[in-house]
Amino acid sequence: MKRFIIEREIENAGDLTADQLADIAQTSNEAVASLGVPYTWVNSYVAGDKIYCVHEAEDAETILEHARRGGFPANKVTEVANEFGPHSAGARVS
Repeated sequence: MKRFIIEREIENAGDLTADQLADIAQTSNEAVASLGVPYTWVNSYVAGDKIYCVHEAEDAETILEHARRGGFPANKVTEVANEFGPHSAGARVS
């Protein structure tokens, strides 16, 4: 599956309570289950008036269908081209 970053613009997202985030997570899980195709919600990050989600699916259309079924905005969907982190420093090929 491909990995995508989804940018969701939600006014005052940074003020969402733990209970509200739990409700959103439940709705998302139900949307994932209803898709009937391989789909993984990896994690999400709340920052200011946005939520950035990392999901895995076969294509961007499946990401958008999940958003429609969950009633979530998906203002921008970008396929991840590559990943790296602190562990990558020791993985030089040359």
